[in-house]
Amino acid sequence: MSTSPEATFDRNYARHLQHLTLKGLQPKTIEAYSRAIRRIGERFDHQIDALSEQQLLDYFTELVASHSWSSVKLDLYGLKFYYEHVLRRPWAMPGLIKPPRSQRLPDIATVDETQRIITRTRVLSYRVFFFTLYSLGLRLGEGLRLQVGDIDGARGRVHIRDAKGNQDRLVPLPQATHQLLRRFWQVHRNPVLLFPSRHDGLKGAATATTPMDPGGVQTTLHRVVEACGLKKRSPPHSLRHSYATHLIEAGVDLIEVQKFLGHHSILTTARYTHLTDQTKHHAIARINGLMDGFSITWGQVK
Repeated sequence: MSTSPEATFDRNYARHLQHLTLKGLQPKTIEAYSRAIRRIGERFDHQIDALSEQQLLDYFTELVASHSWSSVKLDLYGLKFYYEHVLRRPWAMPGLIKPPRSQRLPDIATVDETQRIITRTRVLSYRVFFFTLYSLGLRLGEGLRLQVGDIDGARGRVHIRDAKGNQDRLVPLPQATHQLLRRFWQVHRNPVLLFPSRHDGLKGAATATTPMDPGGVQTTLHRVVEACGLKKRSPPHSLRHSYATHLIEAGVDLIEVQKFLGHHSILTTARYTHLTDQTKHHAIARINGLMDGFSITWGQVK
């Protein structure tokens, strides 16, 4: 009895997930590469193991029309991974897609605008989280994964684990951030997570085993930015961009900013010099001076 296309797809998709996990890829990459296979599987009725060049041309042409180039690239890389590791075939069409080369400067909020965003955030957990992302220069996933044991108040630093490229790093812990996190932890008292899930409310936060939902974080930030009347793109990553720019404006050395952000190349960090003037001063003092200027209201606990 022949196996149905759906059963074959499900079996190979499970193998795809196994290979992704065993290659030590980041959770975001695993989700992107697995989403790529789910999406192309739906398009071709789960029969994707012998797609022709024309079928792939048609598929990616449709995808380019409805998604960003970054999404198209991720789908391409996910499919190539599937061919190489699940089907054990070399990718036979290396020139199929050539995304345009572009480098866009990120949207940067001023210090005053960043203060407005944080102040206008009504829910305490999001308010503290946004300030933490900004004041430590973190990516969204890095902030959500923060644990109580990562905070080293005695040395004034935070241990960022499993960052991009599977690299750990240490970032300066401003005094204002340390005090805010200590006060926030006393609200939920989760023994492990700094930002536990809000799914079961404040009572459930103490025993939550997963962090806050990233979708909720992104939606909330977008709404707050709109409420502030700012005409800027507002992903959580924009807080990290603003942090980097404000540090350079405050006189922190570019090499130090590179270390804090965890950039592999100084060229990645150097793009922020297009947005500001750079001078050189002592990094830690400047960071503390910048963060101490923020006024974080406490308000209602939710």
